[in-house]
Amino acid sequence: MAGFQGGVTGESISAPLEVGFDRRLKLQFHGAKLSSDGGLLLFRELDDALGLTEMAEWELRDNRTGSNSRHGMTAMFRQSLFGRVGGYDDVNDAGRLARDPVMRLIAGGKDFDRFAASESQMGRFETNTLTSPKNLAALADLSGKWIDRVRQLRKRPNLILDIDSSVSPVHGNQEGSAYNGHFGCSCYHPLFVFNQFGDLERCALRPGNVHSAHDWQAVLDPVIKRYRWSGLWRKYLRADAAFAIPELFDYLEANEFGYAIRLRANKVLQRRIAYLLKRRPGRPSNKIERHYANFTYQANSWSKPRRVEAKVEWHPGELFPRVGFVVTTLTVSDERVFEFYNRRGTAEQYIKEGKHALKWTRLSCQTFKANEVRLQLHALAYNLSNFLRTLVLPETIADWSLTSLRDRMIKIGAKAIRHARSIILQLAEVAVPRELWAQMLTTIAGLKARPQAP
Repeated sequence: MAGFQGGVTGESISAPLEVGFDRRLKLQFHGAKLSSDGGLLLFRELDDALGLTEMAEWELRDNRTGSNSRHGMTAMFRQSLFGRVGGYDDVNDAGRLARDPVMRLIAGGKDFDRFAASESQMGRFETNTLTSPKNLAALADLSGKWIDRVRQLRKRPNLILDIDSSVSPVHGNQEGSAYNGHFGCSCYHPLFVFNQFGDLERCALRPGNVHSAHDWQAVLDPVIKRYRWSGLWRKYLRADAAFAIPELFDYLEANEFGYAIRLRANKVLQRRIAYLLKRRPGRPSNKIERHYANFTYQANSWSKPRRVEAKVEWHPGELFPRVGFVVTTLTVSDERVFEFYNRRGTAEQYIKEGKHALKWTRLSCQTFKANEVRLQLHALAYNLSNFLRTLVLPETIADWSLTSLRDRMIKIGAKAIRHARSIILQLAEVAVPRELWAQMLTTIAGLKARPQAP
């Protein structure tokens, strides 16, 4: 068993470097044989089992000609996707990744002796090829198509959607960025829709100065339509007070979606629960006191009366109570309504994971379309990571965050050893031992054996 002697294209082995603290140590560098991202192969195995990146071959259109088309669309798409899964949030690292043995296996398939795409090639691919109207629309739809393929594996009869906006700070004069007073910075203001499993159903990049609910229907409508004939028993949506819009209430009811959406307090609502806003006589309790009420309410802009739930909390040491209102179509108890609504906070956690693990807030291209592409690529990378977390991880590590997945599973040292008929990757056994790898590969093989939706 011998390693590469000359790399993929005759990589030269220079004289080793020495360190002063221990003269026995010699340093050699073999970029085409060694990788720091050995764990990406597990994500590629899941991708192959579910047939995810294969969809790009049918959905994306190649507008390149001549020497610009040296690398296939699917190979470059995989390089963009898996680079982001590995924490490389833009094309600045493409030059090094092109020589990386794991990336060559992921992007190039059986053609291991060929480098992946260079930095300039990836730059043109993401800022030129993918920014065409058809490709941009295909990227926006691809997350939903992936989730449709995974949904049958989850076998859950209900759907819960969470819609929320976030902030993507910018540090230049990117097209479409603007100062947002609420966030106190120049930024973009993207909109996200998640399901209860943490999958990102759809997202859209928006200018920085728009309202939180701006263009909600353009983002939500494709998701709602996908589930119209899904056979699900119940479908719900949760949102904060920025989405308490009469048109949204009517839209959800017309599409048979239940909802729980927070309302901002006003004088009329507070009058309805005035009896709960008076502190009871006697010594205040050392525990939080919670009181609930529900009533029918119709604002002037609403098309009809709707059920409103109120919660009043008296906290020890606080002079005034904390009050919350939720408009809902749910018919469960008052406590259950707020329990259901409060789980909306998981969407905020998903957004934080996307920011920290996938770095999807780094939108540093000059044009708005190029940054739209980057957001959609980050969304796909997020979904692939979340699929692995929710479908594959063994129970012992099932609570790992996406950041832990990247740092402890992806960032595994790997050495490529080439034989006549095989390639062996020797992986460092640190946070994820061989037994866990074997268990996850078996799980992925089971997913592949199940019939997939077209």
